[in-house]
Amino acid sequence: MRKLLVIVSIGLVIGLLSFRRTSDTYTPKGWPKPVYDFKHHPLSQEKVALGRRLFAETLLSRNNTVSCVSCHLQYTAFTHADHTLSHGIDGRIGTRNSPALMNLAWNKEFMWDGAIHHLDEQAKAPISNVLEMDCSMDTVVARLSANAEYKELFRNAFGDTLITADEVMQSLSQFMLTMVSANAKYDRVMNGIDTFSEREAHGYALFKQHCAVCHKEPLFTNGEFENNGLVPDTSLKDYGRAKTTGKASDSFKYKVPTLRNVEVSYPYMHDGRFRNLQMVLFHYSEKVYASSTLSRKLPGKLSFTDKERTDLVVFLRTLTDDTFLRDKKFTYLKQ
Repeated sequence: MRKLLVIVSIGLVIGLLSFRRTSDTYTPKGWPKPVYDFKHHPLSQEKVALGRRLFAETLLSRNNTVSCVSCHLQYTAFTHADHTLSHGIDGRIGTRNSPALMNLAWNKEFMWDGAIHHLDEQAKAPISNVLEMDCSMDTVVARLSANAEYKELFRNAFGDTLITADEVMQSLSQFMLTMVSANAKYDRVMNGIDTFSEREAHGYALFKQHCAVCHKEPLFTNGEFENNGLVPDTSLKDYGRAKTTGKASDSFKYKVPTLRNVEVSYPYMHDGRFRNLQMVLFHYSEKVYASSTLSRKLPGKLSFTDKERTDLVVFLRTLTDDTFLRDKKFTYLKQ
């Protein structure tokens, strides 16, 4: 046990040393430059702390029962658990599986259909959605302004007790920007401080051959929108990116999700139809549905043996970042 603790401690230290300071965030070694403009909104300790508290605040929902944490739990990589579609206020069921939240500074667009183009605006969507938090920003601001403790927290963060909707949004985005996951076994291998097992290495080779064009390293997403051959669930009346762009050519295209921490972020796909990774891989090898908008990066069904599917899953587990999933800096506990 003592030897294990020493190994883990060394891994954490080296993981932290692999980060380089850029534009008020920590960019992991070998990663691209963040998309988010930190020069315009540099991180501050006070804003991040306020955002962490707001992330767990039920005052942001119509009847004070739902918070961001309700659908974005840390131990599941900041997505929900136990059901396919997100559950909101009054037990209302949404139309999509809530996305996992991490490495958001490298995102150009947000939501499964890319309807939001800036992280500072993203939280308005779930707050106002009648199936999620069903509240207005005017109501949120009024409630926070009536709370003496929040007025002081906003004064510490922004220099004024006059609370605005933009400040609420900026605080939430500042907290979410700190959700950087880059200390999985995969990262330690890439940094030369760990090695893959034989099965992990085989899975990685298969991944690079069949999956990496969409799930591009090191973020494990290309940030684009693709139709990956799912049979449309017509009961949800969800046409993917076409809902945002109005283009038939975008029908049933959804944002390519990151595979980081994918071991714990089940169920999978925009509608949560797959309960485990073996089901996901079975889809790609047996169930790809051909349509006019099927991704050109997906040339029909992929041929995997049972062993290859298992080894791919073994590799994907190396993307689990236990430090990220347990770090108390992401948790707000009421005093």
